[in-house]
Amino acid sequence: MRYQEVRKGRFLHRPNRFVAQVELNGKVETVHVKNTGRCRELLPEGAEVYLEHADHPGRRTQWDLIAVKKGKRLINMDSQIPNRVVEEWIDAGHLFPDKTKVQREYSYGESRIDLYVETPEKRILIEVKGVTLEESGRVLFPDAPSQRAIKHMKELQRAVKEGYEAYLFFVVQMKGVEYLIPNVETHPEFARTLLESKEAGVRILAYDCEVTKDSIFLRQEIPVVETVSLLYDMAEPVADWYEAHKRDLPWRRKPEPYGVWVSEIMLQQTRVEAVKRYYERFMEELPSVASLAKAEEDTLLKLWEGLGYYNRVRNMQTAARTIMEDHGGSFPSSYEEIRKLKGIGTYTAGAISAFAYGIAKPAVDGNVLRVITRYLAMEEDIGNPGVKKKIEQLLEDVIPKGRASAFGQGLIEIGALVCLPVGTPKCADCPLQEQCLGRKRDLLDRLPLKKKEKKRRVEEKTVFLFREEDRVAIQKREGKGLLAGLYEFPNALGHLTQEEALEYCKARGLMPVRIRRLPEARHIFSHVEWEMIGYEVLVDDLEKTNTEGFLFVNRKHIAKEYAIPSAFDAYTRYAGIK
Repeated sequence: MRYQEVRKGRFLHRPNRFVAQVELNGKVETVHVKNTGRCRELLPEGAEVYLEHADHPGRRTQWDLIAVKKGKRLINMDSQIPNRVVEEWIDAGHLFPDKTKVQREYSYGESRIDLYVETPEKRILIEVKGVTLEESGRVLFPDAPSQRAIKHMKELQRAVKEGYEAYLFFVVQMKGVEYLIPNVETHPEFARTLLESKEAGVRILAYDCEVTKDSIFLRQEIPVVETVSLLYDMAEPVADWYEAHKRDLPWRRKPEPYGVWVSEIMLQQTRVEAVKRYYERFMEELPSVASLAKAEEDTLLKLWEGLGYYNRVRNMQTAARTIMEDHGGSFPSSYEEIRKLKGIGTYTAGAISAFAYGIAKPAVDGNVLRVITRYLAMEEDIGNPGVKKKIEQLLEDVIPKGRASAFGQGLIEIGALVCLPVGTPKCADCPLQEQCLGRKRDLLDRLPLKKKEKKRRVEEKTVFLFREEDRVAIQKREGKGLLAGLYEFPNALGHLTQEEALEYCKARGLMPVRIRRLPEARHIFSHVEWEMIGYEVLVDDLEKTNTEGFLFVNRKHIAKEYAIPSAFDAYTRYAGIK
């Protein structure tokens, strides 16, 4: 798009939103402002502006203000021009090279949409928005609350449901900006509706422009952060902070995919300090995918003993066998293939992708949910899977190029060391303290939001330590359900009295020599809680009369070869098992 007869002037002041006073050729002229927005940051007194002569006989103002110099950047501020710029660009064969029709001001619903395009197979609606508000290399829209923009986005959402292809097209009327974000502080509803529109299938595009004093043309696409902004601003500081403050952990020293995988599965539901020794022992015994794939189940469970959630390691072995069979023993190197492996969800797939391969994928765990919901002051239930998915999508858009590992681990590390879940967060140590909306709005004590979980089911149990000298009775649990396939001490439902405990022994062919009560204990699983009492029972001839099929194993062998889950930790010491 080109202008005719353009002159340079000096902005003086703006009596109202339609006109301005400009010094032109040493004379003060009243000129028409072709942008009814506030534009306060664009038009300070003395700003260099550009005017086009208006060839309209009889009009009171003979000049139109079309552009302004801000620093070294020339910004076109003609709000009537973005539609023409996009139309010319489409006419030149861009976006829809097979178009058969382009129409301006198309009536749809209760709105007039800027452009309607037809191709042999599609009906397309395009709403165009001009962007002139720039701050520190990024642009924001809108510069004032815009209910009209909200209305248009709602219409586009409806159009998608009715079979149209719909676009919201931001024309950034300047060159060389980094990205576009919704202006949350000015109009938070716009930011929410923009994200809703994308999720509804409206396509969001933004292009910057090559701007001269007498022309403007679309230049190149720039990223759009469709949600509450700030996320782009946090990316580099998080990565920088991580590289300066990260803990020395064994799986970080050589971040290859197998080691990252093992560590991330272990870290689920387990403290970092506790995982260190398990990780080193596991990697020493099973240093590769191949060794994990062929390990005996008892060996596998023994290596995992104490970590709990034993299905995790069983799933790992299934996945390892898949890697051996389907990938020739090489760990898959794409997020999509990693995600297909047994027991790997979006978090673990993202962690392996980012930490081992540098792929720009997010790894959103509880730490990250806490950091992001506080940072953005998101008052949404993090127990809702849709909230986690939304945050994953948002973070994927802002991962800094070449720094996926530092960014992803940085968010986790901030959550683990600084943005703490209980007590007072260490905001003074946080690289995000200045931008954090949760801190600014005094919401840290109530974020993240999570609905109370259903009350756990309580099960009462009586645990028996049947002993004969150095041998202890154990039994293997069923192959399905809670703690499947692990070994345990014999136990019964309910809290048995001593007389009932004696009857339990006799019914199983075990004749007690002595019986004593052991302390009560409790173990909490995700959805069930065990409340336990125990009895130590000394017996003669364990194997000869027992009818239950218990195993009678030297306690030293139990410690080395049999996986007893941590649920029984309160009783293992009475059995002499370390």
